[in-house]
Amino acid sequence: MNKKSLTITSFALFSLFFGAGNLILPPLLGFRAGNLWWLVALGFCVSAALVPILGILAHAKLQGTMFDFAKKVSPLFSTLYCFLMYAIAIALPSPRTASVTHEMAVQPFWDSSYLLTSLIYFVLVFIFAINRAKVLDLIGKLLTPAILVVLVLIMAIAGFSLDFDFAPSSLTNPFSYGILEGYQTFDAIGAVVVGAVIIVSINLKEKDLAYDDKRRLICAAGFWAGLGLFIIYAGLILTGALFGKLFDVDISRTALLSGISIATLGNTANLFLSVLVSLACFTTAVGIVTGTSDFIRSQFNDSVLAYRITALVGCVLGILVGQFNVGHIIAVALPALMFIYPITIILIVLNVLPDKLTPPTVFKIVVWTTILFSIPDFLGSIGWGNAINPYTLWIPLGQYQLGWVLPALLALVLSNIVHQKTKVA
Repeated sequence: MNKKSLTITSFALFSLFFGAGNLILPPLLGFRAGNLWWLVALGFCVSAALVPILGILAHAKLQGTMFDFAKKVSPLFSTLYCFLMYAIAIALPSPRTASVTHEMAVQPFWDSSYLLTSLIYFVLVFIFAINRAKVLDLIGKLLTPAILVVLVLIMAIAGFSLDFDFAPSSLTNPFSYGILEGYQTFDAIGAVVVGAVIIVSINLKEKDLAYDDKRRLICAAGFWAGLGLFIIYAGLILTGALFGKLFDVDISRTALLSGISIATLGNTANLFLSVLVSLACFTTAVGIVTGTSDFIRSQFNDSVLAYRITALVGCVLGILVGQFNVGHIIAVALPALMFIYPITIILIVLNVLPDKLTPPTVFKIVVWTTILFSIPDFLGSIGWGNAINPYTLWIPLGQYQLGWVLPALLALVLSNIVHQKTKVA
């Protein structure tokens, strides 16, 4: 295996998942977890590192497009799933980048509104998306290493300068809380939506590689990218826990990240980090708008007009949603994630498993079981929890908002047993 190709692919995968918006999640998670930071870190890394990398392994196996993830259910289901994934991407994580930019790089220095920031921000996003400026590719390649250097410095200084004296945890179920908070990274969605980009890139650069060689390359790169994500996420959660007694309990995600960077590196470094995060957020927003517009264009006979209309709608949505603070957008995103994430996770797992365990019949049963048992968690996330509690208390793990997990596993086992008996008969 070519070491240069492995290094480039590993870093590309890491950069794909490690978005600037993800930076604001782990520190507050650790801050709230206190002495149980390690439990919440394990939960967070399951959904924010392990599942996304499994998504890449699924892409390595399929070596196709996003459509291939759900086509075993039915072509119509797969098409609807693709539309829903892009709709969520353009309506939630994209606007959140504008809100993060406002709170980290605008609000501390200027008395300006969220609306003004999101308006200017998405006008620029629209201009770059329409013109497909190549300069963003170069900026993107430089931003991730720069942010990583700053983060490693922050974590190292915090680890060596602070006593490991943690505040008591304020979380009741830290492991499951970490899993659910990991949903907010949108990384499992990212694995499915843009993981195919890695496949295309490898096909262009390594034209002579056989299927098995490409699969080995992607799997190895996935391992190293996943290890990097685990180290950074766990380090940020630990850093947040170390500062558990030094900030107000009601501090916001962005304020905590800024406060930690000031405490460890000073005001100048915090300004530098704010600029880096803002640029990285901007490249992410352009990537989401461009990717969604490309998908819609492909559904309308490669229509340039469809591309431009989608980009415009995406940017208008960005302005409307981006005028709210980060905490509000995260709260609004929860119901959508409680519905789409279980489906995405199970599609990833089914596509990673050997084909003999996932024939179309089994595939359909497991996916529809997952959808059925994720409905109570979705209803609970929109405020109907008390109304449906009498009907959901019997569901294993239902109290942790993970009621779909065991039914999906049971459906996989039982449907395989029935399928094998039917095949023998």
